[in-house]
Amino acid sequence: MKRTRRQFIKLSAATGGALALGTRLTTLFAETSMKPLRILILGGTGFIGPYQVRYALSRGHKVTTFNRGKTHPGELPKEVEQLIGDRNGKLDALKNRQWDVAIDNPTTLPAWVRDAAQVLKGNVDRYVLISTISVYADPPPSGLDEDSPLQKYDGPDPYNETLEAMKAGGYKTYGPLKALSEKEAEKWFPGKTLIIRPGLIVGPRDETDRFTYWPARIGRGGEVLAPGTPNDPLQFIDARDLAEWTIRMVENREKGIYNATGPIKPLGIGEMLEEIKAALNSNATFTWLPYEFLKKHDVQSWSDMPVWAGDELGLARTKINRAIGKGLTFRPLADTTRDTLAWFKSLPQDRQSHLKAGLSPEREAEVLSAWKKEKHS
Repeated sequence: MKRTRRQFIKLSAATGGALALGTRLTTLFAETSMKPLRILILGGTGFIGPYQVRYALSRGHKVTTFNRGKTHPGELPKEVEQLIGDRNGKLDALKNRQWDVAIDNPTTLPAWVRDAAQVLKGNVDRYVLISTISVYADPPPSGLDEDSPLQKYDGPDPYNETLEAMKAGGYKTYGPLKALSEKEAEKWFPGKTLIIRPGLIVGPRDETDRFTYWPARIGRGGEVLAPGTPNDPLQFIDARDLAEWTIRMVENREKGIYNATGPIKPLGIGEMLEEIKAALNSNATFTWLPYEFLKKHDVQSWSDMPVWAGDELGLARTKINRAIGKGLTFRPLADTTRDTLAWFKSLPQDRQSHLKAGLSPEREAEVLSAWKKEKHS
């Protein structure tokens, strides 16, 4: 089954100046006498969670995680208090405890927020929900901001939704359910809620290969199928940048809604591919295939050509001014590229042979061959 842009986000570096700013901010916080926070992270062992945990610990905070204990068990530092439970009704471990803030990473269903809030209300001072830009209705060509219209849920009772039903429906309700989860958070923690809407999250530990395909493919060298035009815009954020900024926002007691994607300056896919090539010292060459040709040959944006938005370019123009104003920074794309590829190459060989996004070598060669035949016919 081909995945749409919204579905693929679910399976959801700028300049040296920005990096220097991040260093100055970290130094500034480290030098202050900020009181350590008691941070509860719902999840904490998936993609962004471990980065949040380690960054928070490095800044002197006390961290508790709550999850099923099934994802990467035993991986977290010993300083972390680990509570075992399940968002589906098994929340006893959260009862009669106090934290300064709860960071909710995995919530997809509004019932998860409601049930956790009923236990945590009065026991946490603030609530952070990691949402998604998939909550937005179809983006205009000029891009989205935090006040853009959201998707509407038109199914049965959303509080009876399950992950299994959402998956069976092709993730069509993912964005609307996330939007309802945001409202649920604001309902239970009025004036105390921080909602962060990331775009495509990339980097080491990304099991969906949403960005990993490009370093892996360009690293192999040779002729590489490149989609659309070099100027087609795109956006993404390294999971580590997102995690670290989230902790800094918590430290500053921020609230409200923020889009969180990057980089800080507009980026075209051509520039991204060339920067990846340079970071890896690759001999890759790029053959650019037009959108209409790719569409005719059933090559999909986001899934077959990760990061690229295809004809939904407004999505890749999401406005991040509000987050930038609150200190969101970005590491260089070269760092994300090399770190992602190093992580990927540390995986078992069988896993490396089965990328979860992008074209297989055989399929890429087939499409490139069809393009050359069409050009010379």
